[in-house]
Amino acid sequence: MQEFQHKAFNELFDLSGKVAIVTGGANGIGKATALRLAEAGANIAIADLKLEDARAAVKDIEALGVKALAVECNILKDDDLVAMVDKVVAEFGSVNVLINNAGGGGGGRENPDTASVDDIRRDFELNVFSGWRLSQLCAPHMKASGYGSIVFTTSMSSINKSPNMSGYAGSKAAVNHMVANLAHDFGPEVRVNAVGPGATRTDALKTVLTPEIEKKMLANTPIKRLGEADDIAGAMLYFAAPISTWVSGQTIFVNGGGVQTLD
Repeated sequence: MQEFQHKAFNELFDLSGKVAIVTGGANGIGKATALRLAEAGANIAIADLKLEDARAAVKDIEALGVKALAVECNILKDDDLVAMVDKVVAEFGSVNVLINNAGGGGGGRENPDTASVDDIRRDFELNVFSGWRLSQLCAPHMKASGYGSIVFTTSMSSINKSPNMSGYAGSKAAVNHMVANLAHDFGPEVRVNAVGPGATRTDALKTVLTPEIEKKMLANTPIKRLGEADDIAGAMLYFAAPISTWVSGQTIFVNGGGVQTLD
């Protein structure tokens, strides 16, 4: 019988010496995730369109005693993705964790009577193609290092059904299934998973949230509050850290146990 190897609790979440890329890491869920990974010991590369915001995030990360790097990156431009990964490897020597957090789209505004094919294509370019490409670029470095975890940010919209969401929700549903398949492509050295936030207090949600909408959302939410960025970051840490070394191809929804929609 194989002897059970007990690991100390801290070891299960220890990312000391690991290198993590967080796209869209300058604000919101991305920044909260970057800080959580840094607290676990990882060196962090923030890849973001907003370079000044990324540099501000780097200062907060370095205050935790790890190294950090800000890289301006448009995930819709392949040259930016290639250059960003090359810069991170040149700076830190490898990549061990990739948080494919940057994305977006026209969710809630995609009325088929007015939306264009280009609108829907952009959803998939932002949420599916960019993350697939970054995974392709980072996986060889992860395999060479002997440790790799790729985590996508998906969405509750990937399983909800709502009007004016077909492109955005369809792209996020594609992420869920892509993750399950990439786990087979990149294993055993590299794990691939996804975190699907429910309604989380980010700048994007604040633009549409009213007391009435919040009350309606919480009516179907067992944990009677909206999510915070740190709630999502905790799930990201779980997938990034050694505690989940036998977990791959999975999507976990962090949503207070319920369903929150705008309609």
